[in-house]
Amino acid sequence: MKIGVVSDSHRELENLKKAVDWLVKNENINLIIHLGDDSDDVKAIENFGVEILKVPGVFENYYQNPEIPNRILKNFKNWKILITHTETSHKNDLPTDLKPEKLVAEKNVDVVFHGHTHVPKVEEKEGVLFVNPGHLKKEDKKGFPPSFALVEVEDKELKIKIVGLDGKEILSKIFKKR
Repeated sequence: MKIGVVSDSHRELENLKKAVDWLVKNENINLIIHLGDDSDDVKAIENFGVEILKVPGVFENYYQNPEIPNRILKNFKNWKILITHTETSHKNDLPTDLKPEKLVAEKNVDVVFHGHTHVPKVEEKEGVLFVNPGHLKKEDKKGFPPSFALVEVEDKELKIKIVGLDGKEILSKIFKKR
C-alpha cells in the first residue's frame, strides 16, 4: 500500500495539487492523508481518484467539534498509525481526544503522522516512528521548502520518503516492524 501524506497546506491549493499529482502519477498511491491546516483544502484534490483521510489543525474551527475526530488511530497492514496535526497533546484538544504521549508510552502505536511544525522529519523515538511531511506553503519562516511524504506500507517494513515539490527526495528511512 502506498500513502501520500501532506500537511499544512494553508490554502496553497496549487502546491497541494502539484504534490498530489506527483504522488498519483509517479507512485500510484492508494490514499492521501491530510494532517490539517487547512483540512478543507482537500476539496481541491477530490478529483484525483484516490481516497482521502483528513484531520483538522488545532486552530481550525472543526477542532472544537466533537463529531469530527482530531486524531485517528488506523491500522495499515499490521501497523498502528496515529494521524494527528500535533505530535503531542495540545491546549485546544477536546477531553475525549486520543493522547499521543499515552499511546506512545503504552506502545499502542507504531507510527505518528503529524504536521504543525512545518519541519520535515522522519525520526524514531521510544520505538515509535514520527513522520512530519513538512508544509506546502510557498514560503515559510522556518526556511524549509514545500514538501510531502510518500509512505510504502508492507507487512514488516515501512519505507518513508520526504519529497520536495520538485519531485526530489529530501530524506528517507526504512523502519522495520519489531
